[in-house]
Amino acid sequence: MIKAPPFMSKHMTQFIVFMAVAVGLNIPTHAQTSATAEIQAGPRALSNAFRAAAKQATPAVVTILSYGQPVARPNQSGTANEKSDDNSPIEADEKQLTGIGSGVIVDADGMVITNNHVIANAKRVVVQMSDETEHEVTKVFGDPASDVATLKIISDSPLPHAQVGDSNAIEIGDWVLAIGSPFRLEATVSAGIISAKNRTIRRIDRGRLIQTDAAINPGNSGGPLIDLDGKVVAISTAIATRNGGYQGIGFAIPINQAKWIAEELAKHGKVRRAAIGIRIAELTPKIAKKFDLPVGLGILAYQIIEGSAAERGGIQPLDVIVEIDGESINDPASLQSAVERLPVGSFQEFKVFRAGKEVTLQIEIASMEDPTLSKDAESTSKDQTPEQTNAPDRTTAPDPVAADDDADRENGESEKAAEKMDEAEIDQADASGVPSDIPVLPKP
Repeated sequence: MIKAPPFMSKHMTQFIVFMAVAVGLNIPTHAQTSATAEIQAGPRALSNAFRAAAKQATPAVVTILSYGQPVARPNQSGTANEKSDDNSPIEADEKQLTGIGSGVIVDADGMVITNNHVIANAKRVVVQMSDETEHEVTKVFGDPASDVATLKIISDSPLPHAQVGDSNAIEIGDWVLAIGSPFRLEATVSAGIISAKNRTIRRIDRGRLIQTDAAINPGNSGGPLIDLDGKVVAISTAIATRNGGYQGIGFAIPINQAKWIAEELAKHGKVRRAAIGIRIAELTPKIAKKFDLPVGLGILAYQIIEGSAAERGGIQPLDVIVEIDGESINDPASLQSAVERLPVGSFQEFKVFRAGKEVTLQIEIASMEDPTLSKDAESTSKDQTPEQTNAPDRTTAPDPVAADDDADRENGESEKAAEKMDEAEIDQADASGVPSDIPVLPKP
């Protein structure tokens, strides 16, 4: 028998024996257990955040069933969208299901936001809840320029609705969840991050998009992209793909933009966009060097439409717009967003940088339909109401692409809007003395 040294107590001897047994049997010590808990804490916390966010938002996510949309005519080989003698679409019966997408209820009154291409030209639209309850849509409004649509449903029981977040607050690298009905698999949740901001694609004329690597597949169109608080920050709209399915690049409409458009559609049946009548260019290092201006100072106004609101308000060619109504203008997206939402006929303060000095101007905001009209002239012009379809209480403008049950299948190249001028614009720019290699961006 081994005797303990006289300086060791009975308790110390027992502790040493216990530690020896623990090591021999590979029993985790307190330090090892704590280290393991710390390693697992991150993934578990993230998993819990995903779970809580999905649980909060999913009840408000719906499946959109579109009936009676024109169907592409198949050719003799049985495939659609190829050249044939008759390329006109086939009229579908209102009982024929022709499109499936997703949507999200954003208020207790039954407003649903989805994509315009999901419901475009449909004779009948049905909203299916997560419990498979169906509601006939009473009103449909669509805006092809932004690919946003709003639907109205009525229910005898309270409707779940998602909280709307702030898309301006999200940053590249933030976690998001995409919820929708890909391949009609209702309430499917996928996770990813914000990959980029201010993207553009050819099919959407107005607004910049959020890029994400959260899985977006056919049927996700119109579904929400939510943050870890369960709040909607964007509406899924398109994918970049070479095989028709998910390849890690998806696009979504920022919710601040989508909500404004949806409210315009719901209240007025159309989106009343404002404009001032200028052509703009971003102050890239190359362009800034041409005009001896600081990079990123603002947005260069290099062409002014004759008789436009901008000309009447005093904006001159080569002015740099730095602020609109107290909002700093740093890129084309912020200028377009700031201008198009201003009330038509109102006077707004513009700050421009001209010849080394800051100049403040008061500009009367015109409509995008005709930026040369003043408020008085516009009030006497023909009222432009949306064209009504055969279905009652329905206003849906034609979609620029054939509507189907998936996110728009881009060819993998999400190009910048109008990077090159056409010949007429080049001639016009040359005539005004402005270098013709300045990239053209959409007119605000």
